[in-house]
Amino acid sequence: MKFHTEYHWFNTSKRREYINITGEVEKALKKSGIKEGMILVSAMHITAGIYVNDAESGLIQDIDEWLERLAPFKSDYHHHRTGEDNGDAHLKSMLVHHEVIIPVTDGNLDFGPWQQVYYAEFDGQRRKRVLIKVMGE
Repeated sequence: MKFHTEYHWFNTSKRREYINITGEVEKALKKSGIKEGMILVSAMHITAGIYVNDAESGLIQDIDEWLERLAPFKSDYHHHRTGEDNGDAHLKSMLVHHEVIIPVTDGNLDFGPWQQVYYAEFDGQRRKRVLIKVMGE
C-alpha cells in the first residue's frame, strides 16, 4: 500500500469562511499515483471543519445560517472564562466534524453528482492547516 501526505495552510480574511478544496485533494491524489483506496482530509484545528456537499452559493449561505442558529456567536459561553471568545467556533466544528474520508476508484475521487470537499473556518484570521492523506494501491 502507498501513502502520500500533504499539509495545506489557510489564513482566512473573515472569522467564518467556507473554502472549496476539491482541487487540492484531486492534486494530492494525482501526485500519489494510487488508483484504488481512500483519502482522509482532516482539519487540524478544533475551530475548523471539513465537509462534503454541493458547491452552490445559496446552500453555503444556508449552512452558515443554520450553524449560526445552532451555535450563535455570543459572549456568555463558559469557554470564554478562559479568555477566549470562540466558544461558538468549537461547537460549529463539532456539528460539521473535523474530517472526511473520500473513496478513490480508478484514480478518481469517487463522488456522487455535485459533491465537493470544503474547509469550514469558524475562528479565522489566523494560520491553520489541513491534512490530506492518500492511501491505496
